[in-house]
Amino acid sequence: MAEAQNAPKDLKVQGGTPAAGSTTAGAIAVAAESTVATRMSAPPSYDVADFPVPHGREEEWRFTPLERLGGLHNGTAVANGGGVKVVIDAPDGVIVETVGRDDARLGKAGTPVDRVAAQAYSSFEQASVVTVPKEKVLTEPIRVAVHGEGGTAFGHQVIELGAFAEAVVVIDHTGDAVLASNVDYLIGDGAKLTVVSVQDWDDKAVHVAQHNALIGRDASFKSVVVTFGGDLVRLHPRVSYASTGGEAELFGLYFTDQGQHQEHRLLVDHNNPHNKSNAVYKGALQGQDAHAVWIGDVLIRVMAEGTDTYEMNRNLVLTDGARVDSVPNLEIETGEIVGAGHASATGRFDDEQLFYLMARGIPEQDARRLVVRGFFAELVQQIGLPDVEERLITKIEQELEASVA
Repeated sequence: MAEAQNAPKDLKVQGGTPAAGSTTAGAIAVAAESTVATRMSAPPSYDVADFPVPHGREEEWRFTPLERLGGLHNGTAVANGGGVKVVIDAPDGVIVETVGRDDARLGKAGTPVDRVAAQAYSSFEQASVVTVPKEKVLTEPIRVAVHGEGGTAFGHQVIELGAFAEAVVVIDHTGDAVLASNVDYLIGDGAKLTVVSVQDWDDKAVHVAQHNALIGRDASFKSVVVTFGGDLVRLHPRVSYASTGGEAELFGLYFTDQGQHQEHRLLVDHNNPHNKSNAVYKGALQGQDAHAVWIGDVLIRVMAEGTDTYEMNRNLVLTDGARVDSVPNLEIETGEIVGAGHASATGRFDDEQLFYLMARGIPEQDARRLVVRGFFAELVQQIGLPDVEERLITKIEQELEASVA
């Protein structure tokens, strides 16, 4: 077991491409809104000075309540000794290291694309690196516990799989903190990585993170992002491909409660030919001023022939006073693809389903729980770890019970 106090600090973005999701000349752009969201921000950079302080009118910040970021966006947030504690529990054969800023693996999966990411990258002193050696197939998960201790921290973590290795990683966020972090996934040729990132923060926590996955030739990456807690959580998963034959599956579920802001901004950058991606995120909202944001950007570059991609977001609004912003964006620069599509749907609780169950003798509150559990079931099952699945189902039940208490 390895432990690091106030662990790494850093934020990054996929592949070092210009403002991810930006519409380039000649691109075909399709979105759920009447216009396609075009990013007009500065190019990716590790230097904070290359990004202006956001004011909330920028496309990439217009949904985010900047005043609740704890100063992460404007440089006033300062790391202190009571930030976060990171504990890594890994099976035999896995290498766990604490490294300095000069380690060549840091930043390899991507470059910061916004000011918070660059601030985090420029502020960390040490990073934790977990390496699964070549051809090593793990039968037990790697567990990373990130616990907030009330302060402000900047973190950086790297998960690296050698060629043909296989691993499952669970990253569990709990406690109270103001945290800006980067997590990089380096997936070797033919390797298989599943990552479950759980955000189960206390009510006042702030968590802004960029997740970068660089997928090798014929490799596969599955990400399951689960967000429950925190005052404000803003996650930016990003995927790019180092070669051909790669596959990315991005799953997510979130339960946004009264006053919470939960924002998930995805980018899949198809920058090489003959790769696949599939993204499915589902959310439930309840309570006054509950606000969920989902941005799904898929960019198919001109050289990415043979791409097969799809993205979907579904939201279930359980009470009045909640708000959802869902924007799927698809940008295609070549017509030589297998398929590309997206879908977004937001609706209220289905009264017909509720009536059907109640007509068969099921009490109303039990019927509501059954409907919501069914809504999330396909995503929970993607985790593949019974203890984590049971915990998440229990958490969903607790959220629903709180709504009728």
